[in-house]
Amino acid sequence: MVQYKRIEMPYGEKTVQFSVPEANLKGIYSPHQVSPVADVATEIRQALSNPVGTTTMTELARGAKRIVIVADDNTRPTPADIILPEVLDAINAAGVDDDAVQLLIALGTHRKMTAQEIEIKYGSVITSRIQVINHDAFDSNALVRMGTTQAGIPVMLNRLVVDADLVLGIGTIVPHHIPGFSGGAKIIQPGICGVQTTGEVHLLSVRSCDLSMLGILENKVRHEMETIAERAGLKAILNTILDAEGRVVKAVFGDPRAAFREGVETSRRVYGVNVTNKTDIVIAGSHPCDIEFWQAHKSLYAAERCVRDGGTIIIVTPCPEGVAVTHPEMVQYAGRSLEEIDRMVRSGEIKDLVAGALAMAWANTRRRARICIVSGGVSDEDATAVNFTPFATVDEALEAALARHGQQASVCVLPYSPDTLPLLS
Repeated sequence: MVQYKRIEMPYGEKTVQFSVPEANLKGIYSPHQVSPVADVATEIRQALSNPVGTTTMTELARGAKRIVIVADDNTRPTPADIILPEVLDAINAAGVDDDAVQLLIALGTHRKMTAQEIEIKYGSVITSRIQVINHDAFDSNALVRMGTTQAGIPVMLNRLVVDADLVLGIGTIVPHHIPGFSGGAKIIQPGICGVQTTGEVHLLSVRSCDLSMLGILENKVRHEMETIAERAGLKAILNTILDAEGRVVKAVFGDPRAAFREGVETSRRVYGVNVTNKTDIVIAGSHPCDIEFWQAHKSLYAAERCVRDGGTIIIVTPCPEGVAVTHPEMVQYAGRSLEEIDRMVRSGEIKDLVAGALAMAWANTRRRARICIVSGGVSDEDATAVNFTPFATVDEALEAALARHGQQASVCVLPYSPDTLPLLS
């Protein structure tokens, strides 16, 4: 008689349950259980008072006439509502009033946040004290050209940052498929850059390696981002490292390069998991990247490191806003081969470089494995258009995968795939 393991996986604000035959299940890989800090505000104050590679927040702010804080948006779990009041208090201690400070939301090419979302993400204390502004990567009037990088990437930056005396970045460090890890200079690129800059950097990433940059600290994309951040005048970052439940494990503050690299060491300890062998089937949950597939696609890159060539990846994601709110046209071409999409980008048929680059990344994963998707928000029509196979439930998707690979096929589960860094032994 077949014995089954019942597994519960985060799914937006809810959970989803499914069963895997115990004989087939080779592992459930999640970020490590790490004790969170006792008090987040205290951890932030300690980080601000103990900078890495630079001086304290208060000393940095002294004499500044205009300060811009760049913070990540509601697609990221950074506890900005706790961080920002502590940062503002440290700025005030330098004799700088709140009216000299602006908060610029690092949307990248995401849609603008609503007033309600801003209130929830940053807190009423912040919205009542300083101006909060949505970045717009598509508004050329809001951008300033700041030359090109050595790789030939045009640098278009939000004008508010260029005109500021002091620029600070607020974010979180997790493994990321484009620059190796999020955090640090990533708050500037793609956070507050123009869409062409972001598109060129994304293309650099997908054209540079056979697999993604996930977990690779030093790489050409990270170095481009840091060059762009220097052009933007980014002087310091405050980055948190969170556990799988979104609780703060550590905060680092200081020089955008040095503090980031210190934070990466903690991030690697939290998210790096030892995986003994690749499996035929990988079931990957998108939590906490659940809003649209534009975020949930991060589930693919941990999964592709765990799946055998020719295997099956089952993505489990709610995606209430569908595939990509600000890039809806990508559904028309994202199902094509990597080579065809790249040709369309180079010829100008695809003008949205960011969407083109991500479509290439999805196609690259499809070369290794069949991709199935279980999603209440991505329609069967859209899933099929991007060359994913839709299923109503995880159990149905797994049954189909076992039929494809054989009833002895090996299975592993990544409940928090976007925040998991598989380390294959």
